[in-house]
Amino acid sequence: MSLLRPGDQFPALTLSLPGGETLQVPDALAGGFGVLLFYRGSWCPYCTAQLRAFQRSLEKLAELDIKVVAVSVDDEATTKETIAQHGLEFPLGHSADATAFAEATGAFVNEDPKYLQSTGFVLDRHGKVVVSVYSSGAIGRLVPEDVAGLVRYLREHQAA
Repeated sequence: MSLLRPGDQFPALTLSLPGGETLQVPDALAGGFGVLLFYRGSWCPYCTAQLRAFQRSLEKLAELDIKVVAVSVDDEATTKETIAQHGLEFPLGHSADATAFAEATGAFVNEDPKYLQSTGFVLDRHGKVVVSVYSSGAIGRLVPEDVAGLVRYLREHQAA
């Protein structure tokens, strides 16, 4: 298990979405910038605050061509409840295999109960890591304002 660093290709992961569909990342985020959030679960107030913050910023992020996806170990029913309770309009994956996701990305895992610690990635249009934010506990995570600012900065400096 090694941490993903800027410039690394993000590994292919399949996210299970409510209703039986799946989403392949980083492919589903290709073409623009992407944000992939691993959240601890619906029970975590810091995680739900992060999800709500990204929802509130979704329109602004879309204007910057930034797509957002999140995933946790929560089961499908709990994930559906989370989506409904917080009015989330971006894809939320469920039933993530914490061990497999950690091996692929370097995310920290809580063993008992087993879940992924908060982890966030900003990916470029080719699925390469721009920023990785790893937390080993409840706090320390990506916020939408920082993502938007980073993407604006990168675009300005790429154009120059």
